[in-house]
Amino acid sequence: MDITNLKSNWELEIESDQKKGAEIPPYQKAPAEGAKRISLLESDFSEHRGSDLVDVILHRRSERKYTGEGLSLAELNWLLFATQGVQQAMNRGSFRPSPSAGARHPFESYIAVFDVAGIEPGLYRYLPYDNELELIEQSDDLRQRAQEALNGQGWNAPVLFFWTAVPYRTHWRYPGRMPKLVALDAGHLCQNLYLACGAIGCGTCGIGAYDQELGDRLLGVDGENELLVYAAPVGKIAR
Repeated sequence: MDITNLKSNWELEIESDQKKGAEIPPYQKAPAEGAKRISLLESDFSEHRGSDLVDVILHRRSERKYTGEGLSLAELNWLLFATQGVQQAMNRGSFRPSPSAGARHPFESYIAVFDVAGIEPGLYRYLPYDNELELIEQSDDLRQRAQEALNGQGWNAPVLFFWTAVPYRTHWRYPGRMPKLVALDAGHLCQNLYLACGAIGCGTCGIGAYDQELGDRLLGVDGENELLVYAAPVGKIAR
């Protein structure tokens, strides 16, 4: 069993592309030219404040049964911000609600929307630096293809989160340690989704057992420079 990529590896002397003076990789993929973009709300989230964090943590569970109620745009905006929203942009990364090694944040967030007030169903990509959603596609079989990519684990949720990794964002600074750091960052990211869901009466369930090829194809990524690493359905739950 090869566990090399789970070790810290900080004792290895590997010169990073950052130290070599290589250009910083883009912090988010550029939107497609002419793509439809939806502006999200201002990020004060005052209507969601007041949740007891202790209560949210004590009741955290992986939820697979949803009430069938859709989400509001404000609720979706909150979940996007809580996982990948940019609080402060910097020269070499950004501060966000979810921690990331070296503030590199190697992820792109794709959202399959089926029932969110004010947003047409479709596959979108979150643009955290612009606070917008970019429409990727709209198709009648999106739910079916998403279900197949998740090995049937979509549970008829109104929203499905898909996170891809762009490995070079982390490798640029941390060569030889990137796989471990991206894996750690993915855990931080999904845990934030769990807690953010708990604050607004929603539930989620992190999915690692997906079909890599079907998932990459669904999102339109090449599986090398960008690849699906995690997914999670989100829906309202009964308490």
